Amino acid sequence: MPQSTVCLTFDFDALSVWLAYDNVTPAMLWRGEYGARVGVPRVLALLQEHGLPATFFVPGHTVESFPQETDAILEAGHEIAHHSYAHLDPSTQTPAEERADMERALETLAAIGVTPLGFRAPSADLSESTLALVEELGFVYDSSLMADDYRPFRPRIGDRVGRGEPLERGREASFWELPLSFELDDWVHFQFNFDPYRKGGATPRAVLEIWQAEFDWMHEHVDAGVLTVTMHPQVIGRGSRVAMLERFVRHCLDAGARFERLGDVARALS
Repeated sequence: MPQSTVCLTFDFDALSVWLAYDNVTPAMLWRGEYGARVGVPRVLALLQEHGLPATFFVPGHTVESFPQETDAILEAGHEIAHHSYAHLDPSTQTPAEERADMERALETLAAIGVTPLGFRAPSADLSESTLALVEELGFVYDSSLMADDYRPFRPRIGDRVGRGEPLERGREASFWELPLSFELDDWVHFQFNFDPYRKGGATPRAVLEIWQAEFDWMHEHVDAGVLTVTMHPQVIGRGSRVAMLERFVRHCLDAGARFERLGDVARALS
């Protein structure tokens, strides 16, 4: 059976994820800073210890707010990919606003020598324009959708569907989709918030059980499967969760999996 692949991805949102809320407080922003102050160094240390490559989706706002931490990611040989400038949900933007935000992020990344291969939409959501814009801007892959789980695919652009109108399929995009899922996202399980309310608070043991079970099923049933895990330094950076991530890594390594950056997976497909 062809080897299974695991892609560890980190959305280094820092302050930007909190700035998108209607009522932004200083306490929220300090929670975001934890990702830069504590989370990124801990994640990089774990990756270095095991010799693992990873992909970091970094908003332009984070690049400019935390340049040393962003440089540390690059210096360690990890991929930096596009995650917008201001971490605003594209479905809330006009086409002009979305384009301006994406182009500003590209300029910010270019200033640190990065030409991103991939894009991930903030909040894992899209506008009607997003996929066409991803294609127009020349990305090799997107990692925002959940229409598959362990197999890359080419998404469609221009689908039409409604309550009284069955799906009319659009054309196939020129880029690859490397799908994610909320089951494999640390924010969904761990991140508590008062308003808007998010329950969070899962135990690392419970999340490890889910992640390992997803990997095991893929490893047994899917030839050359790709498992994308989505994490946030301000969430996974807690000590108990870093320990959980290390146990997950060891589990996958023991099974013979390889770890890859998303960009390398997408280029190998093209």
